[in-house]
Amino acid sequence: MIIRRAISAACLLVWAVSASAQTPPPKAAGGDAADGAYVWNAMQGEKLVALGARGDAARGEITFEICQGCHRSHALGRPDGSYPRLAGQHITVLIKQMTDVRAGRRRNDVMLPFIDKHVASPQDIADIAAYLTKLPSPPNNGRGPGSDLARGQKIYEADCVSCHGQGGQGDAAQFYPRLNGQHYKYMLHEMIQIRNGMRGNSNPRMVEVVKTLNDADLEAAADYLSRLPTGQP
Repeated sequence: MIIRRAISAACLLVWAVSASAQTPPPKAAGGDAADGAYVWNAMQGEKLVALGARGDAARGEITFEICQGCHRSHALGRPDGSYPRLAGQHITVLIKQMTDVRAGRRRNDVMLPFIDKHVASPQDIADIAAYLTKLPSPPNNGRGPGSDLARGQKIYEADCVSCHGQGGQGDAAQFYPRLNGQHYKYMLHEMIQIRNGMRGNSNPRMVEVVKTLNDADLEAAADYLSRLPTGQP
């Protein structure tokens, strides 16, 4: 218990230090993409190994203990948007994001020390994903102000439904994340990051969509999404 608390405290300390520093934009490619040409979701390297592994949720629960200082108990994340809700997310999406951080495709200086190759193996990643995907996502996620939901629904149905689904359930086979149950401030932050070219592993299809939307558009869309019914379809 003492060790677990110490690790959690260390996680929070690393977050505080990192958050106080200005982080430069991530490179579009890194790690196993030495030529600088990023291919979205290329099936290679540790991602392919982790996707092919048989995840053990019981082992994943134990391994995830060091992550709870940031992502909170039961992986419910933080409503202030600093950390996403991971509970109920698709295994494929979880594995992709973890291995993208390890490979440098997605810049996350806070998370990297806890998911680095010296700390976790591809099997560990598969185990964590198997545990997280089975967790319930209760309807207590952070939500937006509710001031322009009609606008948000119109934007979502016009531009986002084809990938993320009518109910925001995503698509595991296509590596499209589940959005229902996610915190409003986290979704808004990521949309802005993607639009502004600050997230290195962005799906080019989504970049094309969000680059035409202003802040008010993104706020409305994230607000609408934050109010969709949670949980697995």
